[in-house]
Amino acid sequence: MAQPSESRHASRGAAVATAPRSERVRRAGLALALFVAPWGFVAANAVYAWMTLHGGNDLTSRNALALAATHPLAYRLAGLAAMVGSLLMVPAVLGAMKLVRVRAAWLGLIGGVLMIGAYISYFAMVSQSFTTTAMAQRGGPLADYVAVLDATAHDPLTVWVIPLFILGNLVGTFLLGLALLRARAVPAWAAYGVMAWSVLHVAGLVVGSELIEVTGAVLQGIGLAAVGITLLRQPLPEDAAHEAPSDLMRS
Repeated sequence: MAQPSESRHASRGAAVATAPRSERVRRAGLALALFVAPWGFVAANAVYAWMTLHGGNDLTSRNALALAATHPLAYRLAGLAAMVGSLLMVPAVLGAMKLVRVRAAWLGLIGGVLMIGAYISYFAMVSQSFTTTAMAQRGGPLADYVAVLDATAHDPLTVWVIPLFILGNLVGTFLLGLALLRARAVPAWAAYGVMAWSVLHVAGLVVGSELIEVTGAVLQGIGLAAVGITLLRQPLPEDAAHEAPSDLMRS
């Protein structure tokens, strides 16, 4: 009959032996998010660029209603792509943070937390686009629809959502890319690709070119893909699995 101490050591050995397998599954999930998440924003930005090719925008409630009325299906598909990308960006950022938690821990933590907050906020913002499309397709009192959308956007309890998105999307992304660069966790070009989103997004807004923003999204997607590949190539904690037999012998 096995002694209690032997049972405890055996259980511990089994748990330690499964650690590499669990870590491999976690890394695969985080890497998959890194591969997929940014392309949701590439798709959303590309569709938005197409919708506004001959003018228009969604910067005001009235303009958003007009754009949704002109391109209802594209408007909804762009929103769906952005929502899926926002969901997947949370584990993607966590995966990138794993690579910088030693050499650039604080910089990566600040940038990562800001990015996660930004994309949670963006999910909430984009989800309202389906209400906008429904209003535009139904028709009716445009002034009332605009008043409702404006009141929702300026509600004192949720007015912080848009500033948090802007801060995390621009500053947070740049800081995480800088952390990857300082930690030398990925090739320099990959870190610059991540940071390019912030720079080109601002440039696109200043110049008024959606194609510049699409380019930034593509570069970010390539950079985060390199982060995912690097994460998958990190050595697993295999050594810990070999400590269990020696522990049993010492007991």
